Amino acid sequence: MMWCMKRTNIYLAEGQAAALDRVAEAAGVSRAEVIRELIDRAIGGHPGADLAADVAAITGSFGVLAGQDAFSRTRDERMDYLDRLADE
Repeated sequence: MMWCMKRTNIYLAEGQAAALDRVAEAAGVSRAEVIRELIDRAIGGHPGADLAADVAAITGSFGVLAGQDAFSRTRDERMDYLDRLADE
């Protein structure tokens, strides 16, 4: 498959550029690839990406755990857990 791409330049705030770099590094892709994916997602050009469906799924998940007991740990249990991780 042959790709034809058009070069474009944009100006980003320092924080935006830094955030893009962090996302790109975590995903193992270029900053440009992250931008392309975000644009595709925002305008519906990405196969399988449906912003309205994503928002509906997120909205539908609110309150799903209503009535469930909250998980809690005491500070001692949390510190024990962190100590075990540090020993590994």
